Amino acid sequence: MKNRIKVLVTGAAGSVGLEVVRELAGRDETYDISVIDRNIRRVKKKLRPYLKHIRFFAGEITNPQLIYRACRDQQAVIHLAAIIPPLADEQPQIAERVNVEGTRLLVKTLEKINPGVFFLYASSISIYGDRVSDPWITVSDPLQPSEGDEYAKTKIRAEQIIRSSKLIWSIFRLTAIMGSQTRLNPLFFHMPLDTSMEIATARDTGYAFAEAISHTEKLQGKIFNLSGGPSCRTTYYEFLKRVFPIVGLQNPDFPHGAFAEKNFHCGYYRDSDRLNSILGFQHESLEDYYRMLQHKQNFFVRTMTRLFHSPIKRSLLKRSDPFKALRQEILPMINRFFYRKA
Repeated sequence: MKNRIKVLVTGAAGSVGLEVVRELAGRDETYDISVIDRNIRRVKKKLRPYLKHIRFFAGEITNPQLIYRACRDQQAVIHLAAIIPPLADEQPQIAERVNVEGTRLLVKTLEKINPGVFFLYASSISIYGDRVSDPWITVSDPLQPSEGDEYAKTKIRAEQIIRSSKLIWSIFRLTAIMGSQTRLNPLFFHMPLDTSMEIATARDTGYAFAEAISHTEKLQGKIFNLSGGPSCRTTYYEFLKRVFPIVGLQNPDFPHGAFAEKNFHCGYYRDSDRLNSILGFQHESLEDYYRMLQHKQNFFVRTMTRLFHSPIKRSLLKRSDPFKALRQEILPMINRFFYRKA
């Protein structure tokens, strides 16, 4: 009987984490899966058909005892756990503790008790910073996080820890990952409307991480940009024009100054074909994503959103940091978000 591969997934309750575990669990008894997450209840709810395949470790990746127990005997670790924006930017000390020190603890523990493990890390396109004027990104480009992007800074420091470790590692720098949930937070307005944008679906991304375990030799010691490829490219404005009607918000008709002009991230990955040539994960297009989003809409919620789309958008506008900066003449924020005063 073929030996099952032992895989640990951190951050399993996130959209990518759920897809990774679902993909691994569905692969013909090939994997013994362990997961670490604070929100084990969400993992169990979303992955109910696969619970018999999964061992659960509930808690933080900053807990040394938990990490020690979870890391023993693993053959691969897929590290997805992170504090993400806006919380990461609002409370950078928490992001530093989890994203950087949590990664350091994980790496050091593995070096001590399990140095032969394959360590796969999810980094981010945010580390390349503002690419509005130069949208074509390659993995060798300089890392220049945008002003105020504490999340990107933690990702860079975590990458440095991994690259200097004694582990067998690979790093995937993820583009904008889209699942079936649409949550609008204040960062919605930080992204300039003319930003070049290339998505990948959570399903394709989960497939890529799961498939990577079978391709260690081709991936180890290398960094890759992960995105959906040419069929997943658009601009932020065109993306909003498609998504808003689907969720019931009609159109993105916000006033001038609601969106920033600079200082965010995203772009087109010129070299995403490198990783796809190894893993063959680019299955879904932008049109596939729009259809999935349409299918996942709750009829009642969408109907109510359509009826009250104007007050909902007015409420969203109140959360726009760029608009607030202009209205209140907050000069440091104006300089951060705009080339000139609108």
